[in-house]
Amino acid sequence: MQTSGKFIVIEGLEGAGKSSAVAIISKAISASGHTVVQTREPGGTPMAEAIRDIVKHDWNIENVTVEAELLLMYAARAQLVQNVILPNLDKGHWVLGDRHDMSSQAYQGGGRQIDQHMIESLRAITLKEFKPDLTLYLDVEPKEGLKRAKGRGELDRIEQEDLSFFERTRQRYLDLAQQDTNCILINTMQSIEAVHKDIERAIQQYLER
Repeated sequence: MQTSGKFIVIEGLEGAGKSSAVAIISKAISASGHTVVQTREPGGTPMAEAIRDIVKHDWNIENVTVEAELLLMYAARAQLVQNVILPNLDKGHWVLGDRHDMSSQAYQGGGRQIDQHMIESLRAITLKEFKPDLTLYLDVEPKEGLKRAKGRGELDRIEQEDLSFFERTRQRYLDLAQQDTNCILINTMQSIEAVHKDIERAIQQYLER
């Protein structure tokens, strides 16, 4: 799927520092003369934001099945891609996403242990061949990431999962990052200054290409 804009995605566990990365990359892209459109997943459109609320809500006595969670993620993604991402790419804008498909493969595929064929089927239906031009995966050890996330305030339904869930999710992230030639791994267990420098270096090298 050819477009004149670029789609850059920031991925990572809770507490990895995605918000800071988005700010750094947005500034660099804008400075290079491109229009930047920021999105987040799930979310980014009125309907997708409503789905986000449903996904993150703690339903107490009602069990949210792993299948329902997966379907909701791809429903929100379909709305975002068709209504926001593709139209902006066609205009030549650069779209900067806080999460995309790699999140579902890591969280639902790795964390929830959903069969990969099911995920690939949904991916083929909703995204076809569409994928990011560049992904920055911010790697953090789950225990440290959750500690940082708790420092921000109350955790949502998914953030309240046990440590083993996030360890599986991280391992899937690492596997996916290694397989994706358009993915750059950033070690966020370094000092904040070192992390920011690595992010700045990665985006500047991409812009220079």
